Amino acid sequence: MKRYLLCGLAACAGFAAIAQPMSLKALETAARAEGKVVSVGMPDGWANWRATWADMQRIHGINHVDSDMSSAEEIAKMEAERSNASVDIGDVGFEFGAIAKARGVTQAYKPSNWAQIPAWAKDADGHWVVAYTGTIAFAVNSKRLPNPPRSWKALFEGQAQGAYRVMIGEVGRAAQANAAVLAAAIALGGSETQLKPALSQFAQIAKQQRLIMTNPSPALMERGEADVFVLYDFNALSFREKIPNGADYQILIPSDGSVTSGYTTIINKFAPHPAAAMLTREYIFSDAGQINLARGNARPVRIDSIKLPADVAAKLIDSAQYKNTRAVNPTLWADEVKKLPRAWQKDVIGAAS
Repeated sequence: MKRYLLCGLAACAGFAAIAQPMSLKALETAARAEGKVVSVGMPDGWANWRATWADMQRIHGINHVDSDMSSAEEIAKMEAERSNASVDIGDVGFEFGAIAKARGVTQAYKPSNWAQIPAWAKDADGHWVVAYTGTIAFAVNSKRLPNPPRSWKALFEGQAQGAYRVMIGEVGRAAQANAAVLAAAIALGGSETQLKPALSQFAQIAKQQRLIMTNPSPALMERGEADVFVLYDFNALSFREKIPNGADYQILIPSDGSVTSGYTTIINKFAPHPAAAMLTREYIFSDAGQINLARGNARPVRIDSIKLPADVAAKLIDSAQYKNTRAVNPTLWADEVKKLPRAWQKDVIGAAS
């Protein structure tokens, strides 16, 4: 199978001798010659990247180093360094893929399993491609709440159970928290362009001193800093695994609606190791790479096209819980999410104070 490598001359300066289009075998040879891939935002402990990096070294002889940073920081670094680049590949929140492309810091590569990736989860030219999805879920301390909220409606009516506290995170800064607002809006009849239904409800629980605007973490879950943590399903599952009192938590997809987003790889237009970056993306979308992600509790984007080992499938949330979820509209959300920080400050934080 032929793979098409599309990159700017600056990015491919050390790569020009390789013909385009390039066979997968030629890409493997070129990547092995480079011998290294430098990532940002893809640390060992996130989505089981550890296993993928180990496989890349074992199979292809490619060494790896990562610096963990936020999606915005990843793009800023690529933009600042440009032709003096130190980074090959990054993993960013879904809405940041289009931003990175618009800023001219990405190069396109379509992996072999391109046809099995949903249209919503990829740029038409391959500048960004979602590798694993995240659906907004509730991690509920069922020890405290034996009758846990299974819907947004129940969550917002939480006063009935003794004013339980809800942790959403840093809306406007964290992709996960932004998606939580959108998920609530969709469940309440809103959309990417109509977030008011969610903002008004979050304002109410903020006034009741029930809303915690700190990003969820395993340590906060272990200490029970909130009764309900609103976060991506894969984070909820991973956090629960990491804490000694994980059995206290039940992971639920809101029954009245949620939103599926994801995290996408972006290959730096100016990558010093472009073949290794492209081969990394190729491996991430292979069956083995997708299973690696699932072992880290991340729901692989090709989940309907691969057979997960029984022990891995058992780690994930039952597919039936996802029946009322829908994918983010990438075109609308990329624009509308830019307006969310100001709206949140005005309608939620402002109203609460």
